[in-house]
Amino acid sequence: MSTTKKSLLLWLIVFFLLAVAALAQNPPGAGSKINNMGERAKAGVQPSLTVPIWPGIAPGSENWTEQEQETYTPAEATVRNVVKPALIVYLPEKNKATGAGVIIAPGGAFRLLAIDVEGKVVAQWLVERGIAAFVLKYRTVQQPSGGMAAGREGTPSPGSMDEAGKYGIADGVQAIKVVREHASEWGVLPNRVGIVGFSAGAMVATGTLLQADPAVRPNFAAPIYGGPFGAMPEIPANLPPTFLAWAQDDALAGGAEAKFYEALKVAGYKPEVHIFASGGHGFGMRTLGKTSDHWIDLFYYWMEAQGFAKK
Repeated sequence: MSTTKKSLLLWLIVFFLLAVAALAQNPPGAGSKINNMGERAKAGVQPSLTVPIWPGIAPGSENWTEQEQETYTPAEATVRNVVKPALIVYLPEKNKATGAGVIIAPGGAFRLLAIDVEGKVVAQWLVERGIAAFVLKYRTVQQPSGGMAAGREGTPSPGSMDEAGKYGIADGVQAIKVVREHASEWGVLPNRVGIVGFSAGAMVATGTLLQADPAVRPNFAAPIYGGPFGAMPEIPANLPPTFLAWAQDDALAGGAEAKFYEALKVAGYKPEVHIFASGGHGFGMRTLGKTSDHWIDLFYYWMEAQGFAKK
């Protein structure tokens, strides 16, 4: 046997042994268990397109110069320095579409967006059930590059939350408008456009819900472990249906959502409310082994009962 043939045979043997070793460590199907949000986001239904929500520069941020940045960890993916707000569009198969559409506003103290755990994975769950989903990348407070870690701790003071949140709320209102404008194209009924928000994103959701002009409000809203973190806005008349959920051991945002619930009750409303015994802040789509894991099931059942999730 020639030297060339011997070398080729040796490489084939080595390759075979490496393949056997790899299969022994990772048998077929072993990689099907998804252990973190990034893997879940990549494994689920992928977005159809991304659409800017403003025709040009978003009003109020004409002089913003920071570059949008994404950070990835096993726990979650985050986005900060959002200057050009956009909708990441997830559309169900036409034969499964219910006509409902949900805008999803991730949290992150207006410093960043928890784009997977409170965004993309939520969208994937909804779109699998025939509900069009739109992850809203709303504007966040501008921070110098490298000036902040990926964590979300250190929520601004109530006064600064009102200032920081005004851009996200403006983006939320504009997002409602954009989805309705594209309703026929995206298989959504204009009277079935809702918004769900988490933490700071819940403040975006309540800000859109409480708009003085009923025409720009969503048809339903779901603030999850959050609400107006600053001054309590005036509660207008004729609000659409509202779903609230938070955990009793949420020291960061539980109080804000409880105050919003009380304000709604005083104004004569009866929102759907789920207060979990535990789950802390930011449970999102994480699996914690607690009843808060099933908030999204309860939200879906509520949507069905309200007629939003039916064909």
